[in-house]
Amino acid sequence: MDQPPTVFRSWMSGRGRARSRGWRNLRPLPWGSRMTEHLVFTLVANLAANGDLAGHERRGTLTWPARSAILGLLAAAKGIRRDDAPGLAALEPLRVAVAVHDIGQPLRDYHTVQTVPTAAARRPDSHAVALLQAGRAVNTTLTQRDYRCGVVYSVAVWGLDMAPLRDALLRPVFTLYLGRKSCPLSAPPAPRLIDAPDAATALASAQMPRFRPVPPPLALYSDAPSDHARIERRNDVALDRQLWHFTSREVHVTTFAEDA
Repeated sequence: MDQPPTVFRSWMSGRGRARSRGWRNLRPLPWGSRMTEHLVFTLVANLAANGDLAGHERRGTLTWPARSAILGLLAAAKGIRRDDAPGLAALEPLRVAVAVHDIGQPLRDYHTVQTVPTAAARRPDSHAVALLQAGRAVNTTLTQRDYRCGVVYSVAVWGLDMAPLRDALLRPVFTLYLGRKSCPLSAPPAPRLIDAPDAATALASAQMPRFRPVPPPLALYSDAPSDHARIERRNDVALDRQLWHFTSREVHVTTFAEDA
């Protein structure tokens, strides 16, 4: 088990005893009791865009980072580019669990986007050329992008050799963002390798920065089943990141009561 630096501490200490008890009582289904190596790390950001089903004018955000976001962040740490299909496919066997400690506050940003009717610009070399050719014959649309401010998550991944991923998070090749490039992490992810029978047990070892008071989790979103969980379906398994094609999966969701 990796030892954390002194600038981090466990979320299991401090306030939030009721939810801590609920977390300790969380049990996997019987077939999940074998010890497994988990990579556990923390995501803290002043601004986050977790993605959701997107329309032309709306870019929403979940209150937690989906599986595709976690794998994308790990790919960035390893230096895997979006057009590197074999490199991205190598991460697909990973299973993911996300504990939500703080969903933050919502923020909505508005943009105007200009689109060019086909009749106004024939086979332009770029969007800039199309706008120039179209002149005043453009359509302007008001779009909105949603963010969460002040989020805290702990993450457990398992299913591959985890040491290279731990090393990549310690020394990432590309800058790590929580969604968009405007959303850098506000603290190092503090990755650790933890041997545990299930993700919930491993996540109890997640380390939080000391500058940020962090309560126990409000919810756990996991690939692994649990006898306390409900099942949701999420479209967050990437089929082609260049074409932005995704398919669905089952997510096992456990929520915890507020402090008594």
